[in-house]
Amino acid sequence: MTYTESAPVGGRAGAGEAPARRILWPLTGAAAGLLGLVSTVFLDVRAGQSGDLDEMTIAKVDDIDVLYSRLGFLGGFMTVALLLVTAAAWRRHVEPRVPGSTAARVVASGLNAAAGALTLGYGWKGAMAIYGKGGPEDDAFDQQGRYVYYMLNDFGAWIGWFAVLVAAGGIAWMALRERTVSRWIGWFTVAAMLPPVVGFVVMSVPGLGAITMPIWMAVAFTGLALGKSTITR
Repeated sequence: MTYTESAPVGGRAGAGEAPARRILWPLTGAAAGLLGLVSTVFLDVRAGQSGDLDEMTIAKVDDIDVLYSRLGFLGGFMTVALLLVTAAAWRRHVEPRVPGSTAARVVASGLNAAAGALTLGYGWKGAMAIYGKGGPEDDAFDQQGRYVYYMLNDFGAWIGWFAVLVAAGGIAWMALRERTVSRWIGWFTVAAMLPPVVGFVVMSVPGLGAITMPIWMAVAFTGLALGKSTITR
């Protein structure tokens, strides 16, 4: 793939030109990763459940702490908003600099796809906060009805991170093949992608991307903001 690079921003300090400005927009991606990790993993609806967390029988439905569901829902929707902003900023700042790169377009598409899927996943957390035992409308459904939302929350807020994994693949290609992203980000990306990919093949667990991809976003996008990648330099 070919790419073109726009004129660099600023010039050399002390040469009568303004120094290059710090690029801050990738920090929205880093924030999405951190908030997504908390909202998906640490605020999983089962986190406030007593007893064995691996049991998802109907008897466990009313053990759910609706506060965890509510906080996960609110943090999750903020994560979705940050993903959409990051995708828009990527299209504005990066794609014009590398018009011949298909990989660059995969990144924004992956983030948008993740935002759409995670809207549903985090929305089911919100539904659990409303209809779960102790919620404001916990009499709207019987226990069997609440069990449906319980099951939807098993992987609901986890599966959407697969699309972020696809976006990560685009950045890995840009780093290791096109050399428009720092190589360390490329190798770190490959390392973050391997565990869920292996898990998909060996165990068919669809939510494994949520384990490493939020961390990947936090590190990789911070690296883009503070490092010397061509696309943000």
